[in-house]
Amino acid sequence: MAKPGIPKGTRDFSPIEVSKRQYIIQIIKTNFERYGYQPIETPSFENSETLMGKYGEEGDRLIFKILNSGDKVKKADMAALEANNLAKFSNSLSEKALRYDLTVPFARYVVQHQAEIEFPFKRYQIQPVWRADNPQKGRFREFYQCDADVVGSTSLWQEVELVQLYDAVFTELGLEGVTIKINNRKILSGIAEVIGASDKLIDFTVALDKLDKIGEDGVKKEMLGKGISPEAIEKVQPLFQFTGSISEKISKLSELLQSSEEGTKGVEELQFICDTVAKLGLKKSNLDLDVTLARGLNYYTGAIFEVAAPKTVAMGSIGGGGRYDDLTGIFGLKNVSGVGISFGLDRIYLVLEELGLFPQTVTATSKAIFFNYGEAEAFYAMQAIAKLRDAGIKVEMYPDKAKLDKQFKYAEKRQITYAIMAGSNEIATGSYSVKDLVTGEKHTVDFEGLKKMLQ
Repeated sequence: MAKPGIPKGTRDFSPIEVSKRQYIIQIIKTNFERYGYQPIETPSFENSETLMGKYGEEGDRLIFKILNSGDKVKKADMAALEANNLAKFSNSLSEKALRYDLTVPFARYVVQHQAEIEFPFKRYQIQPVWRADNPQKGRFREFYQCDADVVGSTSLWQEVELVQLYDAVFTELGLEGVTIKINNRKILSGIAEVIGASDKLIDFTVALDKLDKIGEDGVKKEMLGKGISPEAIEKVQPLFQFTGSISEKISKLSELLQSSEEGTKGVEELQFICDTVAKLGLKKSNLDLDVTLARGLNYYTGAIFEVAAPKTVAMGSIGGGGRYDDLTGIFGLKNVSGVGISFGLDRIYLVLEELGLFPQTVTATSKAIFFNYGEAEAFYAMQAIAKLRDAGIKVEMYPDKAKLDKQFKYAEKRQITYAIMAGSNEIATGSYSVKDLVTGEKHTVDFEGLKKMLQ
């Protein structure tokens, strides 16, 4: 029989790993609610038509489709297969797909439940998503997203608050030196307009967004391959070495985009957000204007965000998001602007692990274990265990009557601090013998003394 395994790009999580993940989730969730966001959940899969065409050509290729079953298989387009139109044939085999992110399902939710929603609507969502990506460090095919979005308001104060939200979460996690990168899609549109490549906006932004991954030469090669002229690429050359403070960068952009009405609007929006954040201040994070930041999703229309881990850690982005002025329009509800951000749980986990920032208490197992000496002793132990649990103390009993050496080894492997031994002598005196497995110290106490020790 073959050894069992799991699909590439997925993972099992041990008790310690789950505890650490829950620690991160709880901090994110607490801050979401502190900022007024309400929780919702959506199905793990959606109708294919809900997802397809919302993420650009690259995103569509990464959507996991669910194969039809039963009589629905008969709907397969065999003519498309014979014509070697594999994309059309593939689509005919599937009517549903695993969600690629949480934002498009959220837009669908808003449209479907608009009569029940009070706008502006602030929601958060913490659920898994799936992408048929090439697995590598920090990139998986199944992973959690932790999103916060607000729809029904065009106010730039929302963007300011989301920057603060990022800072609040990373500060509570103990992460210093996180950089919140910001740009604006209107600026990118303005640049494309100024260099005469407006008809290639998506190709331009998708290529530019890869600058930190494939370098300047790689970006230029991709732009040329997409039909962007060498003259246009020459005009965009200053963006590849765009340095200085935020105010200096905004000044350069104002000059570059003075002939573009949309580009100028983007600069004004960025200036308000950056100036306001600077005046209010951030705790541990840095804000930076990154003009090459594009994020390859078609629905962003205003501010866009991407969060970089501290420079001491080799890791991709650990968060991202942006403004989408009419995402719900794709489902028939026009003119409902929204803006949101996402936290990359899995990558944040890897960063905290590498930097040793998980508190010891996160992985704490039971505080104490009662050793099992037999039926009468086990009953005596369980009476104490019930009271201790009612007091909120994590305790357990070894289930079997076994050699003490075996029970000690079990407690040590579980990293349990106290071993509690209650035999006939302890039962007769109403006491408990306690051994500290860290220091080796031994004590004999009554129940109140035991409770106090474990608290």
